[in-house]
Parts: sequence; structure tokens; C-alpha cells
Amino acid sequence: MLAQVSQLFGQDNSILGWILQLSWLLLFVVFMFYGQRIQTWNMLREVEGSLVRFKLMRDEGRKVAISTIKEVGKPQADPTAEVDRFLEYVALPPAEMDPAGIYWKLEHVLDVWDARVKDEVRHMAPEASEAEVNNLENLLGAALALNVYYKFVRHFYTLGKKTMSLYVIMQVQMALPLLMREAKAHLSALRASTEGQPIGDGAGALVAAKLMREYEKTRIAKDVVMAKVPLEGRTAFVLKAEGPGGNAGKPGDAIKRIIEENGGNIASAIIVDAGQKWEGEKVGEVIEGVGVAIGGIGIDRFKVDETVLKHRVPVHAVVIKEDLGDAISTMRKEIVDAADVAIDRIKRLIREGTREGDSVIIAGIGNTMGIGQ
Repeated sequence: MLAQVSQLFGQDNSILGWILQLSWLLLFVVFMFYGQRIQTWNMLREVEGSLVRFKLMRDEGRKVAISTIKEVGKPQADPTAEVDRFLEYVALPPAEMDPAGIYWKLEHVLDVWDARVKDEVRHMAPEASEAEVNNLENLLGAALALNVYYKFVRHFYTLGKKTMSLYVIMQVQMALPLLMREAKAHLSALRASTEGQPIGDGAGALVAAKLMREYEKTRIAKDVVMAKVPLEGRTAFVLKAEGPGGNAGKPGDAIKRIIEENGGNIASAIIVDAGQKWEGEKVGEVIEGVGVAIGGIGIDRFKVDETVLKHRVPVHAVVIKEDLGDAISTMRKEIVDAADVAIDRIKRLIREGTREGDSVIIAGIGNTMGIGQ
């Protein structure tokens, strides 16, 4: 191209040189004064494309929720308006200026939230069974999460477009890959909740279900069942959330009650739960540790911490590694296989850390959707 221009101007390259210099100078001036704005426009276009995808996922979640409620609950009226109203629900945390008793305040808010959601689901799906109500609650929770992701991205996109501030739009642009990954995980959770399939978060519940199979179960706390299981010459109090509906129960109350009813004479408490894996680690890898392996906002963990400290009960953890996508979508084969590995680890911990005739607690933590007793 330069050769053609040179031929056009003959042998006099001075004109071409001036043109090139002026072009570079013009570009330098443009990028010096408008470079940040151009970068902001590029970021806005990237966020806008992602916003469309978030909206499609939000709409898919809403559509699946409405169709499932119609199919399962057989309401007389169209539940669309009620689903749309539910997708805007919020749970406001209690005041934190006085931190004393904050866990009990949080528990009260969450209890009210759970009761309200179940009432809403029963109203929308009057013919749904109790297990189906729990599954529909999980389904609506996934749809609500997708709506929150969409509104969050839309907020920063709109605000960035109004202000044309690079730093405003950069906040969401940098977080887009992680937000999109989490949104896809919740989208995959829709199918599991719709069909009542076990999810990865139920790894601990699956371990407990395997141990308590064929033994008598009793309800020990709200939505938690317990069975006395002879294991390695010890008496194991095995507990999990009551299934097969999507439910996590209150394992903190159950563990506290067992310890107190036995006068603190518990040789060991073993908590089994799914845990966040690092990138590069294998799904279903089983690790051991000490401490209360109960996820969530921390209410049940607080109750167990208080009780085991009072009675000096040693607490061990068996964790099955998985990521967020595995935790809220249909349980993978690697996690199912890991349950047997976790049971072997539990038996070894009991043999090495307790004596024959001792009593131990084995708590399978997690959402027990699709997992019976």
C-alpha cells in the first residue's frame, strides 16, 4: 500500500511523511482526550451483550417455575402474577449495631422467610404434596436468584451508560465471568428442582441416608430425622434433613439436643458436608479436618459451636469437594461414589478416636432433595 501511495506522489515522499505524521498526531490527540470514553463504550457493549444473556436465563427460570407450578400444583387460577411477585421478594437482615444475639435475630428472619415462602407455594400449588412444596420452594429460589443476577448487571449497565464513568461500568465488567458462571449454575438447578433429583449439596445427606438405611428413624428437630445405628462397636446417632423434598432442616438444633439429652457423654461428633473445591481439584475428592462443617449463613454452626464447647465434645469434619455448579445441579456420579469413600473415612475416625461402647454423632448436612431416609 505504501508503495502504491509512493508511486502516486512520485519520488517525493515528503508529502506521505507529513500525512503519516499528521495521522499519528491526530490519533494521539483522540486517544489522549477520548481514550477513556472509547474504552467505556467498548465495556458497555460487552456488558450489554451479557445483559441480554442474563435476561434470557431470567426469563427461562420464570417460565419453568410457572409451568411446573401449573403441572404439579394444578391451581385454578393462573399463577403468573404470583410468581412475578415472588421474584421480587427480599429478606432484610436485622440491625447489626448491637451484635449481641445477632444469630437469633437472623434465625427469626429466616424462619419467617421460610414460612412465608411455603405459604406462598401452597397457595400457588394447592395440590402439591409436602415434598413437592419443598422442591417448588427450591425451584422458585433458583428463579429468584436468576432475577437478582439480571437486575444487578442491569443496574450497573444503566448507571454506567448514564454517567459514562469507566469506574462504574468496570465494576460489573470485571465480575461478569464469575456472575455468568453462577447464573448458569442456578439455571442448571431448575431441572433438578423441577424433577426432584438429588443435587450435589446433598452429599452429606446421602452419606447419612446410607448409614441409617433399615434403621428406625425419629424426628429429632425441625425437618431433621435421626436413627441409632450400631457402627464399629459404638452407638452412632446419625441424622439428616427429612426427605425426599428439598430441605436442609435445622441440624444445629438436632446436634444440640442429642448432646444435651446424653448429658454431654458424646465421644465425638463427625460432620459430613459438601465443600467448595479449588479450581484444579477433582470433584468428589474427600478430605478430613476438625471443626463444624456446616455451610450457610452460620446459625447452625453457631449452635453447634456453643454446645460442643460447653460439653468439650471433639468435632471432626469430612468434606466432599465440589463447586457451586455441582452443588445446586443434579448430583454427579463422582459425588455419589464419594459417599462410600466418606463412610470409610468416618469408620476410621471412629475406630481411631473413640473406644468401643462410646456414643458418637454423625451429621449428614445438606439439601436432601431426592434423598429419602
